[in-house]
Amino acid sequence: MSAATRPSLGRIALNAAAGLSLLYILLPLIFVTWLAFFRQEIPSFPPEGYSLKWFTAAANNQPFINGFLLSLQVGVAATLLGLLVGVPASLALVRHRIVLGPLFNTLLLMPLVMPGIVLGTAIYVFQIETEIATGLPVMGSQGGLIAAHTLVVIPWVVRLVTASLVGFDRTIEEAAQNLGAGPFTTFRRVTLPSIRPGIVAAGLFGFVTSFGNLEMSLFLVGPGRTTLPIAILQYLEWKIDPTVAAASLIQIVLIAVAMIVTDRYVKLSRVV
Repeated sequence: MSAATRPSLGRIALNAAAGLSLLYILLPLIFVTWLAFFRQEIPSFPPEGYSLKWFTAAANNQPFINGFLLSLQVGVAATLLGLLVGVPASLALVRHRIVLGPLFNTLLLMPLVMPGIVLGTAIYVFQIETEIATGLPVMGSQGGLIAAHTLVVIPWVVRLVTASLVGFDRTIEEAAQNLGAGPFTTFRRVTLPSIRPGIVAAGLFGFVTSFGNLEMSLFLVGPGRTTLPIAILQYLEWKIDPTVAAASLIQIVLIAVAMIVTDRYVKLSRVV
């Protein structure tokens, strides 16, 4: 190997550091996956053997099933509402000169950086005050939970759709309009297909964020209702067997499959 093609010491060190960082990030996932196959009820190392019985236990756990269904309903509804609000907001921020536009952009992204406990407490107080003022049964309702989850979906939509719009060539829209297409037809036939990767990625990441939300949901779920993260937390109060690891691994696999299938048809790497 010549000196020109021989990897430098700095490049080797950089690759080693990147590999160690990736391993550190994936370490919890590796341990959860490993733990899900332990045979013994109380985890210990080294494992006494391996079994698939915890996956059956997770699938037959009624609180997990109820929590999964509620999380699914809330996540889908919050994602759709977040798209309905976030896509027009992104179009307005990118295409029009709005007074205090940067301020509005910052406000739309605030739920993404605000601690979940702080956000949950604020929404909890807001819903109580709204119920007192209007008499509407907001607190503890599924509608109130969906509205709160929509707040954590909107930042993903604004961020990713805005990234798609910034790189979009507007001369294509102008050409369509010169050929007689109206504003709605131009958006549906030209703009929407071009920013579709951003919209799909926003919906996917927004749904994952809503589905796995714990801190905010703890403040807002009503009596007899539990999302899947809350059901898992309640299970851990009494047991520490690998059932939770199995349930978590099922979630990870479902999300990974959804991302792989989505990326197959809509290249997520274009916007994330």
